[in-house]
Parts: sequence; C-alpha cells; structure tokens
Amino acid sequence: MRAMYFESNRSSQEGLLAVGTVVMNRVESPDFPSSVCEVVGQHKQFAAGVLTREMRGNTKDIAKLAEAVLDGKRHPGVKQAKFFHMAGLRFPYKNMHYVLIAGGNAFYEKRKRRRR
Repeated sequence: MRAMYFESNRSSQEGLLAVGTVVMNRVESPDFPSSVCEVVGQHKQFAAGVLTREMRGNTKDIAKLAEAVLDGKRHPGVKQAKFFHMAGLRFPYKNMHYVLIAGGNAFYEKRKRRRR
C-alpha cells in the first residue's frame, strides 16, 4: 500500500494497481527479495521514506486495492515488468521494453538484446 501511495498519482486506480503489480512481480522473481517489505525497502528502488513517511488523506480505497493485489489482482498491461520511472523521461538503454503508462509512470521490462 505504501509503495502504491507514494509512487503513483493517487487519483489513478490504474496507476496504483500497476505499481502494486510491479511490487508483486518482484516478490515472485528470484532476482529480488521474497517479501513485500523487503522489496519496497530496497535501497534506491522506491520513493525515499516509502516505509516511514506519513500517508495523508483518505487512504481507504488504496488499502482496499492493496489487499486485492495481495490476493492476486494484477494489472494485465504490466505483464512481467519489474521496473518503472516517471512518465515522460527517456533513457538510451536498449534493454528497456515499455509495456504501459499509467498513474504518471512508465512501466517496462528489461530484456536482453538479441544478437544478430
């Protein structure tokens, strides 16, 4: 819930769900820690203070959506993406395959380049 709150435009249910899906994709991957708190708490992976800053306003809907994510709900557009950054930014890396823009973020999979 905290990653969804601090990483997405909170007015977008789609963006919240997409961030939650990335968190769970990482939890389910052998390349990342195996718990939500460990994934979200990884150094420089999510918003600074994501585990400690105060959440303000009505968080009831975000809590419900976070519970749904923990129960298996996923954003289908995220696919297997384990990464995102603020939408509108571009990077020169050839292994970034974008799958979705939602909630102010661009979600992407890292793919190895094929040799010719």
